Amino acid sequence: MAHETATLAAYVAGLTYDDIPADVLARAKALTLDFLGSAVRARSEAESTPSLLAMLKALGLDSDGDATVCGDGRTYTPAVAALLNGALGHSLDFDDTHADSSLHPSAPVVPAALAVGEIMGSSGRDVLTAIVAGYEVCCRLGNALDPTSHYARGFHPTATAGTYGAAAAAAKLYGLTADQIVAAFGVSGSQAAGSLQFLVNGAWNKRYQVGAAAMNGVIAASLAREGFVGAIDSVEGKHGLLVGYTDDAHPDKAVADLGRVYETMKIGVKPYPSCRYTHAAIDALIALRREHNLTPENIRSVEIGLHRNGITLTGDAATKRHARSVVGGQFSMFFTGALALDQGSFGWDDYKRLGDPAIEALADRIEVVQDARLEGKSHPFGARVSIDSGEGLLERLVPDPSGEPSLFPDAAAMRLKFLQLTRPVLGERAGRFADAVLALDTFDRVGTVTELARP
Repeated sequence: MAHETATLAAYVAGLTYDDIPADVLARAKALTLDFLGSAVRARSEAESTPSLLAMLKALGLDSDGDATVCGDGRTYTPAVAALLNGALGHSLDFDDTHADSSLHPSAPVVPAALAVGEIMGSSGRDVLTAIVAGYEVCCRLGNALDPTSHYARGFHPTATAGTYGAAAAAAKLYGLTADQIVAAFGVSGSQAAGSLQFLVNGAWNKRYQVGAAAMNGVIAASLAREGFVGAIDSVEGKHGLLVGYTDDAHPDKAVADLGRVYETMKIGVKPYPSCRYTHAAIDALIALRREHNLTPENIRSVEIGLHRNGITLTGDAATKRHARSVVGGQFSMFFTGALALDQGSFGWDDYKRLGDPAIEALADRIEVVQDARLEGKSHPFGARVSIDSGEGLLERLVPDPSGEPSLFPDAAAMRLKFLQLTRPVLGERAGRFADAVLALDTFDRVGTVTELARP
């Protein structure tokens, strides 16, 4: 390990809008649009939202401020707005994923950038630059942690590496020096936290801890701005992130080709509102159902092979086969697979079928196993599906799910997903909001864009 913290800090401090290639800027705008669509819908529909708002009120933290919360008619203080937008945007499990690091980059990064951008009166160009800086930091640290090892230790990388990404985005908009960003990263190292224990009972921790990462990043950068002395070497140090959070650190991945290769271009989006490890199998099940005119009646059994990370998150039959909560369904290969087979599609509104006897019956015919062919690859999200239809075995191996960078949706598909999520909340403003986000770098003040997220 050799000065990874300082190298990343210097990169963030020196990055300019003009440094960033046009395709990276375009991708960052598309990813931001995708994330904000989920946040808008979750404000009114995620079952965890009322308790988050009630907590803020009970603690006197719901005071008025200058920062927007998507789908909410009022404004909040920046740290609270970052918390809420991060939690909301991740609540539907419909937000983007970086395959190599197995984390959701927009969830911590975009809320931090918007919150600080609004209070600083930043331009859209500056906010977009900060978002790219945050993406690069959190994805690279996720790579360095090694997601398989990080998961095995029980950590959620979006909430750990994501705290650094949020701090990077906030620090960029504050105009911090490289030394101040080192301090912000030092504080981030003390705040990086996120446990996978939520998987046991379908708890809401995952949503909160991602929102907390966004909030903590804003706090870390704000402390550094005010002269707070943060720890040095918080990534590579004796007690740093890459020592305490993984058994297989790859520090070189944190800085390899920094400024030349953009991890932002390796971020994919979700066509289904569930854990990314379920998506390749869902793609295969929907395709086989269509191609062979399968119905529930002629499906005898289904075997789904996943990477070991997918087994950890979605494949434990004892706890996942019969999901009873939205989080349980989001992390159940059995529920999502049965839904795909039963109706040939899967969207946010389909969680109303939790507990449906027809879905339960199909789930009982699904087995999930670890498939060695999916191990040792740079992308862990593939799946192998085998269906016994009574007339022979149907099998398909899907290396990457739809929505990955090589299969990235076109502009029309991205806009359609956004409008389907936001129109029930924003009405006719949804289209104007989409247009503004996709033209973010043409606005002198980011607040002109974010105000369109208020009903």
